[in-house]
Amino acid sequence: MYEHNGIKISWLGHDGFMFKDGSETLVIDPFKLDKEARTDFLLISHEHFDHCNADDIKKVLKPGTVVVAIPACKDELSKAGARNVKSVKPGETVKVGSFEVRAIPAYNTNKFREPGKPFHPKSDQKVGYLIKTKNGTTIYHTGDSDVIPEMDNLKPDIALLPVSGTYVMTSEEALQAADKIKPKIVIPMHWGTIVGSKEDAENFKKKARVNVEILAKE
Repeated sequence: MYEHNGIKISWLGHDGFMFKDGSETLVIDPFKLDKEARTDFLLISHEHFDHCNADDIKKVLKPGTVVVAIPACKDELSKAGARNVKSVKPGETVKVGSFEVRAIPAYNTNKFREPGKPFHPKSDQKVGYLIKTKNGTTIYHTGDSDVIPEMDNLKPDIALLPVSGTYVMTSEEALQAADKIKPKIVIPMHWGTIVGSKEDAENFKKKARVNVEILAKE
């Protein structure tokens, strides 16, 4: 766990995180959870199985959990029994509890399943999230993305950046993203499960011109 300005951040593995701000909890993109992580609010970046699957969603939902997700997640959320769902598109902002959540575009510019077909096309309107807490701390979770213009000067306190390559930015590209986003702290993600290793995270930390915290899975 890592704490910044009273916000407790736990890495749940892959792209999954839990944030605790006082009595409120928010989880994003749970995948292959080792235990339950019941939460007040759940954010899902997109519909791919390693971000949105009923088995893991069931481990975080509790009565009254508010879910924020793109429309493509509807079927899996329904299968998990999610009742209170707010649908978002890139650029939209919603308030859940004391958290202000802005959906930021997330897409590939140079990662393709075949020529001309990116793994995460911009037209799909997949997202990352810029989360603002009640004390003004900002956290940016990129979702599954390459380095994109929409990241320019977001300047969050904390950026959660993928480092594995293949489907998302490489550790070298994450360095470019950090320079563009200008966070105070970066927590590497998208390693240790499907693709990417701790070595990718460590390579990023070695070269980064920003404070980097590599978290252990909780």
